[in-house]
Amino acid sequence: MKAKRNAKRGLKESTLPPGEAKRILDKIAILEMVIGPGDIQQVLQDADCLDTKRCRLTREVTFWIVLAMGVFPELCITNVFKYTRRLLSDEWEPDRSTLCKARQRLGIAPLRLLFQRVVRLLATPDTPGAFYRGLRLMAIDGTVLDVPASEDNAKAFGYPKGGRGAGAFPQVRKLSLEEVGTHVEYAFVVKGIKEKESGEKSMVPGLLHHLQAGMLLLWDRGFFSYNLWQSVMLRGCHLLARVSGRNVLRPIESLADGSYLAKIYPCESLRNKDRCGIKVRVIRYKLDDPRRVGCGEEHVLLTTLLDAVACPATELIVLYHKRWEIELMFDEQKTHQAPRQATKPAHLRSETPLGVIQELYALSLAHYATRALMAEAAAQAEVSPLELSFVGCFEIIKTRRDEYRGGDSPEAEAWRQRFLRELGRQQLEPRRQRANPRVVKRKMSKFRKKRAEHRGIKPLERPFSETIVIQSVAQPAGST
Repeated sequence: MKAKRNAKRGLKESTLPPGEAKRILDKIAILEMVIGPGDIQQVLQDADCLDTKRCRLTREVTFWIVLAMGVFPELCITNVFKYTRRLLSDEWEPDRSTLCKARQRLGIAPLRLLFQRVVRLLATPDTPGAFYRGLRLMAIDGTVLDVPASEDNAKAFGYPKGGRGAGAFPQVRKLSLEEVGTHVEYAFVVKGIKEKESGEKSMVPGLLHHLQAGMLLLWDRGFFSYNLWQSVMLRGCHLLARVSGRNVLRPIESLADGSYLAKIYPCESLRNKDRCGIKVRVIRYKLDDPRRVGCGEEHVLLTTLLDAVACPATELIVLYHKRWEIELMFDEQKTHQAPRQATKPAHLRSETPLGVIQELYALSLAHYATRALMAEAAAQAEVSPLELSFVGCFEIIKTRRDEYRGGDSPEAEAWRQRFLRELGRQQLEPRRQRANPRVVKRKMSKFRKKRAEHRGIKPLERPFSETIVIQSVAQPAGST
């Protein structure tokens, strides 16, 4: 029934004239190298979001505007429209409320469907560093993002709480699943900071259906639990994880490389009865370099890779540190792609919960588009995608995006090849070994903490000049 209704309605066009690239928003046509117009139209149809009449801001145009928010995170929504379009003289320009209403009509479903349709794993067996013993390396971790302190965002997401009171901005927590070898954010889930079950561990089930056989998942010690370990194994996915040294892991078999086999249990009672145990391999190690962070501390790794001959303990210890690639992905998104600015004090700029989710999808899709082009350029240059500078490639994309016109002409293909070669030349120097401890320079501020009574202050009614009261001073006795 829905398909017949969509076919009858059809996809209506915008009344805005196209630009030089034959697109309404022709200055972001470079996105079509990864996200095609056909993808946009298909997900609008799948989400039953087709327009019933011709208008300036159709849902398709609005869709591209939202995607452009991920490309131009420093601009407000009205300037995003202006910048992505070569405006003609005396042309209609939508105001902020018009664009916000158009975003509300679009909703979240089309962006979610586009993310599922477009984003894919980019590494191949020939991609350096993307696989271990034929297993695709994946990582899971979370990050927190500030959103504007509007009433709607505060109500939906909540403020973080600490020893000094509530935080400055409402926050959302994003848990991501990353392809380690390419920094592709393959999937993510989002929750407000105020929700009772908003911890990273409670969000993992939302990503489990993206795991599959042939993957090796890396995660930090905060994620460990019997139920999650079992759920990942049931997906056919292998695990390499750090765990707390306080876990009870009794040896049942010693292996030649110093690791040993043990079992994990749902609870102490079943451990004592030796029931429902899952066999794991335990690797305990220390570092003996005093200059390294964590020197002398015992570190514990668990893995489902039980064969010590095929997967030596030293290899797995070194391999586990690839988990930090997901931290670098968050750095790419939060520090380089969408940094804080004077005009955008929070990480995001949408003042409604729907807009926040839209913007998160837009940022992730823009990051994927950059990483997809980098992966293609790296394959041509025969290097790992991780050997290319994200900052350098991102800057080139920003400077070259106005040149792209699309099409299948020989000139367009020649431009594409020159563009990819330029990206392929942005190679990094070998990474230095990490030596700095995880500390911050400035922990506290000298100013008082902003609290609830400091928010929502009503505008002043009287001008400053009317509030001045001059205090007279009594003259000393005997003065004239």
